[in-house]
Amino acid sequence: MLFFLLMQNKQNLFGLSQSELDTFFSKLGEKPYRTKQFMKWIYHQHEFDFNQMLNLSKELRQKLLQVATLELPKISSQNFASDGLIKWLIDLGSDNHIEMVYIPEKDRGTLCISSQVGCSLACTFCSTGMQGFNRNLTTAEIIAQIIIANEHLSHENKKISNVVFMGMGEPLLNEKSVYSACDLLLDDLAFGLSRRKVTISTSGVVPALYRMAQTIPVSLAISLHAPDDELRDELVPINQKYPIEELMAACKNYLTSGTQERHILFEYVMLDGVNDTMEHAKKLAKLLRGISAKVNLIPFNPFPKTQYKTSKAFTIKQFQDVLFQAGIRTMTRRTRGEDVDGACGQLAGKVIDKTRRTENDRRH
Repeated sequence: MLFFLLMQNKQNLFGLSQSELDTFFSKLGEKPYRTKQFMKWIYHQHEFDFNQMLNLSKELRQKLLQVATLELPKISSQNFASDGLIKWLIDLGSDNHIEMVYIPEKDRGTLCISSQVGCSLACTFCSTGMQGFNRNLTTAEIIAQIIIANEHLSHENKKISNVVFMGMGEPLLNEKSVYSACDLLLDDLAFGLSRRKVTISTSGVVPALYRMAQTIPVSLAISLHAPDDELRDELVPINQKYPIEELMAACKNYLTSGTQERHILFEYVMLDGVNDTMEHAKKLAKLLRGISAKVNLIPFNPFPKTQYKTSKAFTIKQFQDVLFQAGIRTMTRRTRGEDVDGACGQLAGKVIDKTRRTENDRRH
């Protein structure tokens, strides 16, 4: 009966963790060692045809053809920026698309991936937030982004050394899929990245931050963007639910959880005349005092219909100097991929909005 049900609903095996694959193969009457064989085929050999997995028995290969699939979404477009950045538009069906970006550096290659179709948080400086929200991504859809990028980059002798959940969506509003994807990113039988090479960026979903601290040992980035509640309520509306004091308490809990030393990256978009004064810098320095933190200042990247402008270069330098003088490690992010709308805050994809936000925006 179970085998018949599996045949009726083929399972996409991309995105299943090692323990989940153990369960899957057990239901097919197979031993646990099949999981290791199978994972090596798809993640190390990049072989997605069951018939070519020759150390699996012929009987098992036939079963897999009947009950399972290794399905990847289609690429709608691939754009190359003049600075080497690559942006992909991925078709998830039902007229929904997500974007991911590969950012090459001298010493590393970072893949910025999405966790949702759109985003429900409506941060006012973010292009994704303007698109509204449709749904969470499955673990398979998250992992598919890395597989697709790997397939294309391998032809150019490029590798992914870092993965950051900084694309479309709020990762901590899709905990189950994001944590499962992180398990695979850290698993030596899959992608084998170190915990410092995988980063979850959140706008501050405080209850989820406490769970993350106990669940998954990856790096954390906080989209802060303002040093006080009054301004952050405007820029990052989730702050109205989880104000800065609660957010910072959750951050301190993260730093003291686990057995290994932890740090937090605080992201701060620089908006001309909005959050970039020296008073803002001093407030930010005071807020982060005593925390194992690094600040990433991000020059704002414009997008259609935005109300904001990028802070002037000398203003960003002065802001950075205030933080330096307070003993806070600070860097200014170099803008990448502007010519293909692949810079931070510019990823938009194509979203069938279920929040009616885009409809309301048109009315106003």
